[in-house]
Amino acid sequence: MTGLQVFVAVVEQGSLSAAAERLDMSRAMVSRYLAELEEWMGARLLHRTTRRQSLTLVGEEALQRARSVLSLGEEMSQL
Repeated sequence: MTGLQVFVAVVEQGSLSAAAERLDMSRAMVSRYLAELEEWMGARLLHRTTRRQSLTLVGEEALQRARSVLSLGEEMSQL
């Protein structure tokens, strides 16, 4: 779940650094979680350059599903 939370935060915040700040973790840890998620999925989720990032096609689909999974997890924790 943490990898999904990190991925969503990176997309919503617009950068790894901003996501790290929001999640109260190091930029290196955010990068590691993102890399592990990409490895597990077998696909790049983000096109990253030094100036910007954008979702890949797989990343767009993964973002929708990640949000659904996180929402479901939130609902289940409130049972």
